[in-house]
Amino acid sequence: MSSEGDGTTHYGRVAFSRVSRPRCGGRGRSRSSTIEALAHYDHSMAAGLEATAELAGLMRAGPADHLLDIGSGIGGPARYFADRFGCRVTGIDLTPEFCEVARHLTRLLDLEGRVAFDCGDALAMPFADASFDGAYSMNVSMNIADKGRFYSEIHRVLKPGAWLVLSELAQGAGGAVDYPTPWAADASASFLATPEETCHSLREAGFDVIELHDTVTQALEFGARSRAMVARGEKPPHRAVMLIHGEIAKQAMANTARGLAQNKIVPIEILARKTSRA
Repeated sequence: MSSEGDGTTHYGRVAFSRVSRPRCGGRGRSRSSTIEALAHYDHSMAAGLEATAELAGLMRAGPADHLLDIGSGIGGPARYFADRFGCRVTGIDLTPEFCEVARHLTRLLDLEGRVAFDCGDALAMPFADASFDGAYSMNVSMNIADKGRFYSEIHRVLKPGAWLVLSELAQGAGGAVDYPTPWAADASASFLATPEETCHSLREAGFDVIELHDTVTQALEFGARSRAMVARGEKPPHRAVMLIHGEIAKQAMANTARGLAQNKIVPIEILARKTSRA
């Protein structure tokens, strides 16, 4: 997260006591199965763990790699990627409560040796140049007005030739978004860019854009499945928005669903690479 907008206030609604005592481990239970059980709460993207797993398909990570998670929240994706790829992951987030919960859950899963979290600003990260083999950011840039500075700072901390994977919500052609949303209580903290503007900002920062595609169909299908589960009296597969945003969650999710249907919001995934000559 960046210090721009009201990100710390909006996202700081998370209640530590509600996620600090998960049923981790247990006889016969693997770390991977526990990570999956926690995924209902610690993956903040609209499609939860499904979206995180899909994003992994764009990554080229292995046990020797050190990855950077920009806007790491309470750490679900960082723990998932560390477990899946056997790599190290460092997350950075502006919200102290999120970092506290992320460290706690990581300790419970015995992943402290490979997953760490720093509280800091994505526009001025406390890392040396060329520190990371790869980076990813999930649903973060919508709260950052200065996209050029954001992508330039990511470029700085990546090694030459390193990859960057982004999963973000872009501005669609359908007009202004209704608020609140899961990323902003009102328009003053929301800075959506079009897919074309995002690609331009990445290239200006020194990245080659290798792939860009939208995930509108997947998002709409996930929303329909979730609503059907609720209608049957079941719990929805993704509960992070309810956990974090409390009383405004229902309206925020309804506004997002309407924005997707009306092409006001376009979910996109991008694979970019820092030029090897940089």
